[in-house]
Amino acid sequence: MLEFMPAAAEIFLISAICVVLLIDVFLSDEQRRITFRLAVLAIVGTAACSSYFAVSESVIVFSGAFVADPTSQVLKMFAYLVVALVFLYSRDYLIRGGLFKGEFFILGLFALLGIMVMISANSLLTLYLGLEILSLSLYTLVAFNRESATAAESAIKYFVLGAIASGTLLYGISILYGVSGTVQLDELAAHFSAADTISVPALLGLAFIIVGVAFKFGAVPFHMWLPDVYEGAPAPVTLFIGTAPKIAAFALMWRLLAEGLGDLHASWQSMVAILSVLSLGIGNVVAIAQTNLKRMLAYSTISHVGFILMGFVAGTQMGLAAALFYTVIYALTAAAAFGMIILLSRKGFEAEKLEDFKGLNARSPWFALMMLMIMFSMAGVPPFVGFYAKLVVLSSVIDAGMLWLAIAGVAFAVIGAFYYLRVVWYMYFAEPEADVPLHADLDLRLVLSGNVLALLVLGLFPGGLLDLCARVLL
Repeated sequence: MLEFMPAAAEIFLISAICVVLLIDVFLSDEQRRITFRLAVLAIVGTAACSSYFAVSESVIVFSGAFVADPTSQVLKMFAYLVVALVFLYSRDYLIRGGLFKGEFFILGLFALLGIMVMISANSLLTLYLGLEILSLSLYTLVAFNRESATAAESAIKYFVLGAIASGTLLYGISILYGVSGTVQLDELAAHFSAADTISVPALLGLAFIIVGVAFKFGAVPFHMWLPDVYEGAPAPVTLFIGTAPKIAAFALMWRLLAEGLGDLHASWQSMVAILSVLSLGIGNVVAIAQTNLKRMLAYSTISHVGFILMGFVAGTQMGLAAALFYTVIYALTAAAAFGMIILLSRKGFEAEKLEDFKGLNARSPWFALMMLMIMFSMAGVPPFVGFYAKLVVLSSVIDAGMLWLAIAGVAFAVIGAFYYLRVVWYMYFAEPEADVPLHADLDLRLVLSGNVLALLVLGLFPGGLLDLCARVLL
């Protein structure tokens, strides 16, 4: 029985999903708020289980397939927070659009389960299992609005390309198994640590794995699905895809490259460095040409992935801590950005164009200020936390002797500041096209304001979160 305790949070969430699913079947559309409340309670209960059964050192159970450690505890807590924010931000939008259905929350909980499995995976097969649970939930969520042909098209693109990427990752896993004779990450690390040379099949398997991971991150040149999915999916689904799965992608990369294949750092460092530079360049340059805010944020995501990858390129403890710090900060910032799109949307209208933010300061000075803070944080303007996140990543690659990569990061960040400042210009210096009041419940306004203000507070006092990230990765 004690063997199950490290996985108590996952067991609780699976049970909660079954309960929510069963209750939702008997609810009418007017009673759907019960499903929403139960879904939020499921997240709260899962977080409570994680806290109660927290461990101070690594514990491996289920015949080596599952690991509970301080890093997984922290990553899961941030995943709970982000998914809860997604549910809170999405509720009013779904009600207004006639999409307030139990499937959204149940699929969201299944996606959270996949994220948790990936975070605690100690086996290549467990990683793949968690990835597929997450991916299948996201494919379905993209096509959640059955009346939208655009959403259906985006879901098909995402599914086909995602299936190819999953197959690539699985092929890489099979090659590594053939080389090492194990699928457990700790045994895989021991095998390559003891090896004098790296064989060609091992390098081939490593290349396939990096391609699969890069697709899940949305790194260039495996980013082609990201803008179409962001634009085609309903705003709450875009909010989900743009936030929580990034934590899962970090966990996937950290477990595979840093833990399982850490001794091959010299072999995969150059490949990840190329992905980082391409993501920074393509993401920031192409974002300038976008007039759709969701597509702009998609290319912005690609550029931010470039910074996260920098931490892995450095390969040091500080580099990994910086990548984790950046991932958490980006998830919170992206949640706030898409929350603003939801806030400005109304029935039959989605505020996804840059022009929709024209004159926002005249309509709502407070939320214009909130959007300004979001854009400044994404651009890396002090004193917001986005600046500090970029700073620690750049410092880690400089300390690793890769000054050229830091220079590239700074140059592309300056280019990227243009499209963020363009949003600010629209809000403060353009005339509003329609003087429509904001329609949002008080709780949405309060949570969104708290989310944005946290970006300022974390920017002024970043030491605590950065120390936590460094401590759990020791």
